Amino acid sequence: MMRCVGGVVCVAMAALGLAAVMCHTLRAQDQRKSGPPPLKVDKSAPLLLDEPKEKPKPPTDPSKKMADNAPCYVCHENFREEPFVKEHAKDGCVACHGDSPRHMEDEGHLTPPDLMFWPEVIEPRCRVCHRTHNAPAVKVIAQWQKLCPNKTDPKSLLCTDCHGTEHRLKDRTVRWDKKTGKVLERKVVADKEKTCASDAPQEDM
Repeated sequence: MMRCVGGVVCVAMAALGLAAVMCHTLRAQDQRKSGPPPLKVDKSAPLLLDEPKEKPKPPTDPSKKMADNAPCYVCHENFREEPFVKEHAKDGCVACHGDSPRHMEDEGHLTPPDLMFWPEVIEPRCRVCHRTHNAPAVKVIAQWQKLCPNKTDPKSLLCTDCHGTEHRLKDRTVRWDKKTGKVLERKVVADKEKTCASDAPQEDM
């Protein structure tokens, strides 16, 4: 009797196992026929793939900040929007002309800037920062002949013949010797009268 009961139990367990396997097989077959479940998209969330990628911001470098030329613009306001000054905005006026405190404090305009440039020192000074010149020689000569038709000797060619041609003081009351800083010319005008000195020469900086 016990053997019969045990055999029935074993048969029943085997039948249950077989039924479970068949059920799992049928479910798998149904899934293959019907395919994967439909994809649900949350339309309330942004699609990140459609958003433009932000350009990486360059690292902040304190040494690359624009120089403060405000003290110079008190008198030289006309240079604020000048292309030559903007090109050298990170260097500032003092990089080429020195701090020049006495020049800024002299309301009579007799004290020159700390640094001035006569023809022989212009190219060496420019080469301190601009070590190469990428313009083709043909373009350089064509531009030089256009801007300086009265110059015929290539040895007299200056960087400032083509670059910074607008960086000139057209209205002058004082002209200095670039080497010594001595006053060469001073125009005294009556009050309320506009001072208009002769245009500076090409090498005047």
